[in-house]
Amino acid sequence: MATLTEVLQEAENLLVSVGVEEAKLDAWYLAMECFGIRRTDYYMNPNREIDEEQYARYKTMILARTKRIPYQYITNEQEFMGLCFYVNENVLIPRQDTEILVELAMKHADNADILDMCTGSGCIIISLGKLCKPKSLTAVDISEKALNVAKHNAKTLEVPVDFIESDIFDKVTGMYDMIVSNPPYIPTKVIEGLMPEVKEHEPMLALDGFDDGLYFYRILAKEAHQYLRENGYIFLEIGHDQGEAVSSLLLDAGFTEINIVKDLPGLDRVVVGRLARLK
Repeated sequence: MATLTEVLQEAENLLVSVGVEEAKLDAWYLAMECFGIRRTDYYMNPNREIDEEQYARYKTMILARTKRIPYQYITNEQEFMGLCFYVNENVLIPRQDTEILVELAMKHADNADILDMCTGSGCIIISLGKLCKPKSLTAVDISEKALNVAKHNAKTLEVPVDFIESDIFDKVTGMYDMIVSNPPYIPTKVIEGLMPEVKEHEPMLALDGFDDGLYFYRILAKEAHQYLRENGYIFLEIGHDQGEAVSSLLLDAGFTEINIVKDLPGLDRVVVGRLARLK
């Protein structure tokens, strides 16, 4: 019967052999999920024996990871804004970078009608509903499968959200105080160079921003005024080199107070704009 130390080392070696960058960390995350342990448990008893049933389950999880399936899809969990979200291959895995958008939007979310475009897992809109006191929450996605994941998360986290299956604004009605969105923004030609975990397993619908990556921003900037109340806000997550381009799109569409917010490494991450007061 193998010990915990031996099992972890075997898993790490296997992940290293197929080029997984965070092999040690991923082996540990999957062990936490499979064995129900914490780091303190490991340090207190690193030579604890692993029974055959647990070992077989862990090997299955590690073998899935060797196929470059993200560990979040193996465990079906990802933490975001301190909340646990269910994820699968139908939605983009929530990233820490997106928390910047949520933190900015939280400043204006109380008593607001909020629309989340391209909601995916629902991590943005549900976090705002859980951490703030909005008036209403509406989430839109073109993918029925993605919406099913978002609905599951909203139910689990007990946040009331209205969901709309729509190609951008096609089936959206009503007026909102805020639009938030993390749309597909990777240029098609760039996708081939991404890590296998992303290009082979995350949904292409959530990644592909077409030729220059700005396709969805053009639509959002052009049509948002039809759904935003005067002085309403728009919060858009962007690629690291898209700040100026997206800002120009918003400026041309009548937005003011446009601000590019950087992430921790100093790269452009979110563009914020406010719809100019109607005359």
